[in-house]
Amino acid sequence: MMKKQLMLAAAALTATACIAGCGSSDNAGAAKENATFIVGMEPTFPPFEFTENDKYVGFDLDLAQALCDKMGVKMEVKSMGFDALIPALKSGQIDMIASGMDATEERAKQVAFTTPYFFDGYSVVVRKDNTTINGFDDLKGKVVGAQVGTKPVDIATEHGAATVKQYDANSQGWMELNSGTCDAVVINTSVALFYLKQGGDKDLKIVGESEVLNSGLAMALNKEKPEQLEKVNKALADIKADGTYAQIYKKWFGVEPPADK
Repeated sequence: MMKKQLMLAAAALTATACIAGCGSSDNAGAAKENATFIVGMEPTFPPFEFTENDKYVGFDLDLAQALCDKMGVKMEVKSMGFDALIPALKSGQIDMIASGMDATEERAKQVAFTTPYFFDGYSVVVRKDNTTINGFDDLKGKVVGAQVGTKPVDIATEHGAATVKQYDANSQGWMELNSGTCDAVVINTSVALFYLKQGGDKDLKIVGESEVLNSGLAMALNKEKPEQLEKVNKALADIKADGTYAQIYKKWFGVEPPADK
């Protein structure tokens, strides 16, 4: 009788352990699936990322959300200055940068870039009454505005700008241009077109030919976490294949994405 009772007790303990173990496994799986993925961006770069009615919106935001949905993780957005994004990624404060970032060779020394998701260029924007600046070659000796930490700073310098006024947010660049504290602004062509379309063309205009960007815009991830890069690249390929990318592109740019992008 005693032996039977001991056997029953052992069976009960085994069953309890099994239930507890199974529950732990399920919870671990759920925790993994609902893990938070922190996306860093500088939200003054419409139409890629900006604030509207106290909410972050934009092409990059929708794209990052679609990628997180594919990976089964919960997206959290962290806003910061553009020049603080790469240090934040390297230090582990964020998991990915989605902020209209050019995938330059110099940056690729510090971060791991995904497959490019957008190809753009750079343009010179001036006030409508300006007749002396008609393109990049006319920036020599001028005061040119560009966002800190971006390729336009280098472009303005390379074209002989006397002073490159660097600012944290692109909205400041438009204000300085309108107020006359700078002669021109160098900025991504898509961003300039979007701003002018929203009413900026009343006072400003694009001049000359755009300078084509060959590297493309890409998401950036930590070099020390190659598994994350692989997952994001797969998610990006998946949303391009299922039509999600095309829907997001058309929402923000009004046209279908180029067939080869």
